[in-house]
Amino acid sequence: MKTEKHKMLNQEYYICWDEELTAEREKAKDLVYEFNSRKPSERMERNQIIQKLFHSVGENAWVESPFNCDYGYNITVGDNFYANTNCTILDCAKVTIGDNVLIGPNVSLYTPNHAMDAAERKAGYERSLPITIGDNVWLGGSVTIVPGVTIGDNTIIGAGSVVTKDIPAGVIAAGVPCRVIRPITEKDTVGLETTE
Repeated sequence: MKTEKHKMLNQEYYICWDEELTAEREKAKDLVYEFNSRKPSERMERNQIIQKLFHSVGENAWVESPFNCDYGYNITVGDNFYANTNCTILDCAKVTIGDNVLIGPNVSLYTPNHAMDAAERKAGYERSLPITIGDNVWLGGSVTIVPGVTIGDNTIIGAGSVVTKDIPAGVIAAGVPCRVIRPITEKDTVGLETTE
């Protein structure tokens, strides 16, 4: 018989108040509490907590306090990752974030969806879908990304956007709901020399 955790990780409906899942959330919340209690100058200790909390962390990653997540073990971030204050990642499904990603303040990534039926919702049923963010993405402040969304490489999501559908690579997108405004072109460069 499948456990509720197995169902959760396989994008099936599961009961979120399951004993095993509750214990795993509490373990993650203890680590998050420890992380958020550390001074910014305690870089090594903060980094060690994030390494313990996340599934995988690339080089030169930094997460500002306060930070919040559900489990942590479903979060993978690449090199040069930066998350500003009040980042929330509800990682009931996998959240995969590429290299060189910048996350503005108050950004929320939500993988779970509660059941639509009131009785099922009351019983704790939900279903979680993965979120994937490509390389070189910038999420402006207060962006919300809902379950099942993929954002392509080199894309910018404007502040305050609610991303409900996949966004392709190399574009500027914004709005509620978020829509592609235009591609990013050479006209968007400021003429600085880069190392790439």
